[in-house]
Amino acid sequence: MINKFYIFFQCLIFLGCGSDMQPKPNAYLSLEYPEADYKKTEIEFNFSFEHNNLAEFKFEKKSSPRLIYPKMKATLYLTYNSVKKNLDSLLNDAYKLPYKHISKAKSIPEKIFINKEKQVYGTLFSIVGNAASQHQFFLTDSLNHFLVGSLYFFARPNYDSIYPAVKYLEKDIIHLIETLEWE
Repeated sequence: MINKFYIFFQCLIFLGCGSDMQPKPNAYLSLEYPEADYKKTEIEFNFSFEHNNLAEFKFEKKSSPRLIYPKMKATLYLTYNSVKKNLDSLLNDAYKLPYKHISKAKSIPEKIFINKEKQVYGTLFSIVGNAASQHQFFLTDSLNHFLVGSLYFFARPNYDSIYPAVKYLEKDIIHLIETLEWE
């Protein structure tokens, strides 16, 4: 009797050693966005740039415009400051801001921008991981103007699910940086 039970038990083990059957995990949507169509800002600021037509341009204060992407539930917040012998503190604050997300970020690569012709210098920080903000940047002419930008999504920060939108908006931010001109 014990022999039969032993043989039956071994058969169960061998039959159960095949490939594991597991339910498929839920997949994220494959999002595709239209080709970007850029236009120059029409509102008078101390700076101008080209922005994507998908974005709604809003502002409450003249120094704090926002580009709202309703379909992506994202907002690019911009903050302008005049440089008045305070460039060191503005730069210090601009470098601290992305590193507030370090606890959730896997990495924070930096991309430096230099446009001597337009006198636009700055850095774009890409926050990789489940952080609240995915991109932050600052731009300055080092003498009079200082602009800070932060991209936020109004969704739980799940980097895998918002990745297509992050990459699409990264192109918009780079285009904004490359077309920025001080007034």
